[in-house]
Amino acid sequence: MKLGISTYSLHAAFSAGELTLSGVLETIAGMGAEHAEIVPLGFNLIDQPQLIEDILKTAGGLGLELSNYAVGAQFAGLPEADWQQEVERVKREVDVCAALGIRRMRHDVASAADLSISNYLHELPRLVEACRQVADYAAGFGITTSVENHGYFIQHSDRVQALVKAVDRDNFRTTLDVGNFLCADENPVTAVANNVKLASMVHVKDFYVRAPQRQPGEGWFPSSGGSWLRGAIVGQGDIDMPQVLRIVKQSGYDGYISIEFEGMEDCRMGTRRGLEYVKRIWSEI
Repeated sequence: MKLGISTYSLHAAFSAGELTLSGVLETIAGMGAEHAEIVPLGFNLIDQPQLIEDILKTAGGLGLELSNYAVGAQFAGLPEADWQQEVERVKREVDVCAALGIRRMRHDVASAADLSISNYLHELPRLVEACRQVADYAAGFGITTSVENHGYFIQHSDRVQALVKAVDRDNFRTTLDVGNFLCADENPVTAVANNVKLASMVHVKDFYVRAPQRQPGEGWFPSSGGSWLRGAIVGQGDIDMPQVLRIVKQSGYDGYISIEFEGMEDCRMGTRRGLEYVKRIWSEI
């Protein structure tokens, strides 16, 4: 296992101008991470290709491995021309991933106002075809693509499984976010056990959870079922994190794990403490 940090974890400092992109990577390395996951939030590597060289130069100088490239995508509810345009755009992101020397890429698949299973089944064939086209293109670069349990519409473990199995490509798997299952009101312990064998990448994230009637106020957001969630430092939230990590380790997963932090605390402090927690728990399992 290689433990690292997603650049997403430090987005608050980056967006506030407290850290440059190179500074984000330097901070990640300074925390003792073995790798960095690149999430182009607040910058665009298709439109700003010069940043690719900056990332490579900085990471290389730090001895910091680049593990995964994670981008958005939306293939649901689109007219044919727009759907094909989105597929081609995501293929251009594959080109970026290859230029970064990264061999794993997560792309989102869909969001929708109608979260019903009937709408999911209606959209599934076009989602499968989009993922196949991107995966087949990525295979030429030796890149494994993946869908994350992300965005409400494809957040349940069984919906992720159904998509991965229907795409039926050896290089299409899932980026397994242990916390995001809560957004679909699914128990992370059960969901991680369901999907860990499909994982090409693991995100470790924690949340506080409150019942719908609590209405805790600013900084909280609703799950699809109406519970309230707020980002927490990994190990300090309501997820049974030792059991989740035990499931991941005992599954035989030996790839990259990224810390994701989206809490209200200072992002550098929250990320560092989460990294230290996972490192300690993993060694004790």
